Amino acid sequence: MDVFSDPTNFDVYVTGFLWILKLTAAGTVGALILGVLLAAMRVSPVPVLRGFGTTWVNTFRNTPLTLIIFFCYFGLFSTLGVKLSDDIDRNNYWLGVIGLSVYTAAFVCEAIRSGINTVPPGQAEAARAIGMSFFQTLTIIVLPQAARAVIAPLGSIFIALAKNSTIVGTIGLAESSNAMKELINANGDQVIAIFLVFAGTFAAVLIPTGYAFGWLANRMAVKR
Repeated sequence: MDVFSDPTNFDVYVTGFLWILKLTAAGTVGALILGVLLAAMRVSPVPVLRGFGTTWVNTFRNTPLTLIIFFCYFGLFSTLGVKLSDDIDRNNYWLGVIGLSVYTAAFVCEAIRSGINTVPPGQAEAARAIGMSFFQTLTIIVLPQAARAVIAPLGSIFIALAKNSTIVGTIGLAESSNAMKELINANGDQVIAIFLVFAGTFAAVLIPTGYAFGWLANRMAVKR
């Protein structure tokens, strides 16, 4: 573990995980917002919206995340000139957030749609009978109940997002996988120690997070 006693190496390690935390936080917000919208489209009475939601989910759920991240960099940035920041690291960060969000939203959508299917149809029918619109029925009656059923699945999806964030390193962001590679290249005699520290950090953060989502799911579950 002597490699981490060097302040420079330790700073590389900390910076890498800070980027992972930022990617996870922003990607989670983006995926949740987009996933809810897609789920609403998939249960919408409008055929065009249902078709769009289905196409989105089937396309992104069956496309490797690496290709999506590459498209964000080489397609949006390099070819189309979409520039989100003058700072290269921050620009790559936001491109990574876009890629993670659109990819993860497909899984969030399906999790939320499965939760919507657990709500008794009679409740939506009763809401429509008293004159509530589809939007009102969905947001006031259906989604609050569906949310209680999808806490655990969403937890698993967001934990996967945290691990998937390392793929953003392929477009040059100095996140944890790139930080680990840099430290291994500079300290080839301590490969195992470096690997154990990085893997242990992920485990130390994500294992308690998984238990927390499980506890919350049990607490919020509808008692039958």
